[in-house]
Amino acid sequence: MLTDKMIEGLNEQINKEIYSAYLYLSMASYASTLGLNGFVNWFNVQVQEELSHAQKMYDYVVQQGYRVMLKAIDEPPQNFKSPINLFEETLSHEKIVTGLINNLVKIAKEENDNATEIFLQWYVTEQVEEEANPTEIIQKLKLTGKDGNGLLMIDNELAQRVFTPI
Repeated sequence: MLTDKMIEGLNEQINKEIYSAYLYLSMASYASTLGLNGFVNWFNVQVQEELSHAQKMYDYVVQQGYRVMLKAIDEPPQNFKSPINLFEETLSHEKIVTGLINNLVKIAKEENDNATEIFLQWYVTEQVEEEANPTEIIQKLKLTGKDGNGLLMIDNELAQRVFTPI
């Protein structure tokens, strides 16, 4: 049984996961204006991942017999400074999401909601990957410096990413 506090937290997180997809869609759009189609692909895969995270949480709430209450999605940033800035902003955003997930785990513990705490462990593990990926890309982008060839090599690498449903 979910408490009101837990339902509220899960509903808010569903909103944040959808916002994350919206943010990454905005980043994909920016990357497309730079002709970085690999970056576009990477962010489009990220959009799909975030929507699947939201759907997984939505399904959990419904499976527990409760209603999901969707809220308005905030407008994401539209402009970014550079290709590396896209991933710096991604890392910053994912650190915020990690904090939100950790807070949900804390609520589940406080509410003695073992089922939700176990359910949320998937998200805890997922956030490790969500922070590691942009960190690695930032490191590679820093190594290339102003080298356009290096940027294109990374763009090529990012073009290989595919969405794997959860």
